[in-house]
Amino acid sequence: MNYDRYYTCDLVNGEGVRVTLFVTGCQHACLDCHNASIWDRKTGRFFSDEVREQLLSHCATHDGLSLSGGDPLHPANREAVLDLCQAFKARYPEKNIWLWTGYRYDEVASWPGMRLVDVVIDGKYERGQPTTLPWRGSANQRLIRLKGGSPVSGIV
Repeated sequence: MNYDRYYTCDLVNGEGVRVTLFVTGCQHACLDCHNASIWDRKTGRFFSDEVREQLLSHCATHDGLSLSGGDPLHPANREAVLDLCQAFKARYPEKNIWLWTGYRYDEVASWPGMRLVDVVIDGKYERGQPTTLPWRGSANQRLIRLKGGSPVSGIV
């Protein structure tokens, strides 16, 4: 897996103070995507074990980890994202993981990492559906709180 960047003190991508990783690779190609420059999964830098360790160490004093992109659930990213989620939860079981994906939840609900994710924002960005809802780029996208991979309340 490659990544474009990560923020070590992010107040925008989820609740609280977060570490946010932007992976490369996205097959959705949403019109006017904010991160179109990282659709190609071969761009960016390799997400090495050393980078993973640096990222995880920054999480120690933060509320959680946010995964964005590109798309963390691009098929080429899923194994590395699962490994990262497992390492994060092993080290910080009380902290949460937020994940943004262009896939609908029902398309990726069986991905093993979903049992580790606490909040997923699903759905492609739709330029013609503006929203003021927090953490979403368009009105069609849903914020889904999960427990063990299953929604814990209504999908909003």
